[in-house]
Amino acid sequence: MQKRRSVLLVDDEALFLAAMAKVLGRHGLEVLTAPGGGEALALLESADPDVVVLDVKMPGLDGLATLKEIKRRRPHAPVILLTGHGTVESGQEALRQGAFDMQTKPVNVAKLLDLIEEAIRSRGLAEEAARREG
Repeated sequence: MQKRRSVLLVDDEALFLAAMAKVLGRHGLEVLTAPGGGEALALLESADPDVVVLDVKMPGLDGLATLKEIKRRRPHAPVILLTGHGTVESGQEALRQGAFDMQTKPVNVAKLLDLIEEAIRSRGLAEEAARREG
């Protein structure tokens, strides 16, 4: 039996986090949630989600700092950033740091689901390539 696809959803807005977790869960995804970057990194010690969906603007460890640490620990983990304050510069910086994609809030759920599926496929290909090289 195939492992259920999983997403780590990170956002400091509790209502958004709960609502989005419910929506993603209804689409067959196992959803782990974290209210901030530090909590997300702690969760990654014991969990290996297929993809991370991460808010950029959060108190404490913001999304870009969290992205950098995730990519250091798990280079093949795809990270989709969400922002309510997106600029071309922040999007370019996120992509330079290894983000899979960046979307603005309010996020289009169908687009996000498509990106999650694409990110999961991309991760599988990257891991397969690494096994062949290793």
